[in-house]
Amino acid sequence: MSDRPRLLPLLGANRHGTRDAMTCLYRCGNACDHPVPNTSDNAYFGDVVNAEVSRRGVVRAGAVGALVLGFGGAAAGALAGAAPAMAAPATPDLPDVPESFGFGRPTTGVGSGALSFKPIPPNKLDTLVVPNGYDHAVVIKWGDPVVPGAPEFNVHKQTAAAQSKQFGYNNDFVGVLPLDKRGNRALLVVNHEYTNEDLMFPGFPGLDGLSVEQLRTAMAAHGMSVVELERVAGTGQWKPVENGRRPYNRRVTALGTKFDLTGPAAGSAWLKTAADPKGRTVVGTLNNCAGGVTPWGTVLSGEENFNQYFVGADGVPAELKPKMDRYGISTATRYPSGSRKWERADERFDLAKHPNEAHRFGWIVEIDPFDPESRPRKHTAMGRFKHEGANVIVTKDGHVVAYMGDDERFDYLYKFVSDKKFLKGNSWAARKHNLTLLESGTLYVAQLDQTSAGEIDGSGKLPSDGAFNGRGRWIKLVSGNRSYVDGMTAADVLTFTRLAGDKVGATKMDRPEDVEPSLLTGKVYVALTNNTNRGVGSSPKADEANPRTANKHGQILELVEDRGDNTAETFAWSLPIVCGDPTDPSTFFAGYDKTKVSPISCPDNVAFDATGNLWISTDGNALGSNDGLFATAVEGPERGHLKQFLTVPLGAETCGPFITGDNRSVFVAVQHPGEITGASVENPASNWPDGDYAKPGVVVTWRLDGGPVGS
Repeated sequence: MSDRPRLLPLLGANRHGTRDAMTCLYRCGNACDHPVPNTSDNAYFGDVVNAEVSRRGVVRAGAVGALVLGFGGAAAGALAGAAPAMAAPATPDLPDVPESFGFGRPTTGVGSGALSFKPIPPNKLDTLVVPNGYDHAVVIKWGDPVVPGAPEFNVHKQTAAAQSKQFGYNNDFVGVLPLDKRGNRALLVVNHEYTNEDLMFPGFPGLDGLSVEQLRTAMAAHGMSVVELERVAGTGQWKPVENGRRPYNRRVTALGTKFDLTGPAAGSAWLKTAADPKGRTVVGTLNNCAGGVTPWGTVLSGEENFNQYFVGADGVPAELKPKMDRYGISTATRYPSGSRKWERADERFDLAKHPNEAHRFGWIVEIDPFDPESRPRKHTAMGRFKHEGANVIVTKDGHVVAYMGDDERFDYLYKFVSDKKFLKGNSWAARKHNLTLLESGTLYVAQLDQTSAGEIDGSGKLPSDGAFNGRGRWIKLVSGNRSYVDGMTAADVLTFTRLAGDKVGATKMDRPEDVEPSLLTGKVYVALTNNTNRGVGSSPKADEANPRTANKHGQILELVEDRGDNTAETFAWSLPIVCGDPTDPSTFFAGYDKTKVSPISCPDNVAFDATGNLWISTDGNALGSNDGLFATAVEGPERGHLKQFLTVPLGAETCGPFITGDNRSVFVAVQHPGEITGASVENPASNWPDGDYAKPGVVVTWRLDGGPVGS
């Protein structure tokens, strides 16, 4: 066995767009190199009688059923600055932020809603590019201090103890929560999805050559960071607070942070291990991708490609092997392609010894940034799969609805509806209650019907009704301790949610990643990144929701819940954007003039600004230019007028994004800059941001005249 990890060739087999082989290795454990985990034969229902829904009809239905948020104007959490005004428990160390505080809630009257910036052109520059009239600055980067007293970063002398106090690697989700009434202090909460040891350790000797201390350092670089920020001189720029106590600053790591398991599967046989015979406490969180901010002031984080951290599945009990395979954990060999060899530092990553350890990852994590002593939680009621993230909205009657995507080729779209109702107000009693909302509820999986199934030929040609659209239903999987899936208990459904989705015939999608409801309309938007296996060989053929064979560029799905009720079990759907080069006839931009839109490929994360515009970040641009951030109106005459707002440096992915509720700041995470095969610390492919070797970091962009961004 070679000491150096095997990189995939840069050929057509690289099925995640134009991602470099190095990214395929470290981010998802060479997922494209393994068989598609979903081998189920879910049937589609074809044309639905009386279900023809034109694009115009979908828009009209959404307008009639638009939500009026029923909690004092404070927003349910989202990636687009929907961190609501809320108050943490009334202790001297926690902020008093009134519900009426507008930072982080959707409003009207902040900007016009029109996108007035001049779009930037696609490029391959090793820098961050923003429109004329804007500026940007790095807020924080890998190795910067987080916990007061953290040692100065030294790339040649890294330790797990130091990294546990410093900003972690490969930042993904970004959330910003207010700390004061005037909007001058805030908490930045960031996921650290994965590490790239090639680009972290000088003289990288291969994973087998790393010391145990270096492996532990990589484990400490995973997880999350909470950092106190301050506004710079009344502008849209922000920077970390560098002096004083900074009581909220915190690192959560894969190395030593303990998490509580909540919900029906907590304590079940599936989650018990030798180290945790009660099955209620997990050490660490893995591959945290996207997330969301809740209206009670916590942050949700999705555990995604956790499978790559485990070895030895060839030695698990025979009855477990099909379950492992369904989650992308190969049972054919001890060391599947992309294995990280963490079992050398902690034997719990050896499934031959601890087969249930893998079941303790793949959950939605909730962290309370306002209580640094609190233990983060993993919510089993929300199901286990490769969570991109979770975003919530509060319905008219007070229930909380969370939308989630399973980021895998041919996997599913989910939603969770809480049993309990959200309590308004800033009281400690209300917040204590709201912290339990995601611990019990009903989990659904989506099944999409088609109105023009016979016209879909895989070319991306629009059907004769002028839209890709249809009806859909939410299929109930489990509610509390009651399973609705034959042959599976509630604990089975929640621990092996993918298998439950297979059984009930959920619709196979083109990598559903970020899913976010608009807090102004209640409509839901899904980033379907790509799926170059679609319609190839024996893989499922194109359908109306996934209309292109060998889909390189992805699409945006819009759901409109019936009656404007996010707890409804039926919905209308459409594709307002089918991504790619606008000159390509297979692309679609809500009917807008394609000569006026920016090219876009591989949508990953979605967000909303305060006026309801949709912002889209990309990952793996298959058009040959750097990834970027885009924006478009989703209502009115400018619907579909997509413009590119920024590009990230060479080799990087655009993560986040987060637009503050006052519409003055756009945060993005620049993930894996310079992640290009052959690069190293000594021979970097990017020198962003400091001019030496590449470092992932969080960037803020603002308008020079102090006005609202975008508009």
